[in-house]
Amino acid sequence: MTSLEEEVKKIQERNERVELDKAWETSFFRKVVITILTYFFIVLFFVFAQLPNPFINAIVPTLGFILSTLSLSFFKQMWLKHIYKD
Repeated sequence: MTSLEEEVKKIQERNERVELDKAWETSFFRKVVITILTYFFIVLFFVFAQLPNPFINAIVPTLGFILSTLSLSFFKQMWLKHIYKD
């Protein structure tokens, strides 16, 4: 295999990895997993801190976290369009 063919193959492999990473980053499954883990760790913290109703009270910070991450795509698009101009 020539050097040029090897370079093209490396670039194609890299592109495939980047596409898989992007698919994971934007997947619904990833968002659900993050939501569940966030809720679990907040409940765990509330239980150890002996706060009242940890299972109910953990919903609010979890929703706040999820809402903040969902709004990031909107702000990213705004940033790309208005601030990060080439």
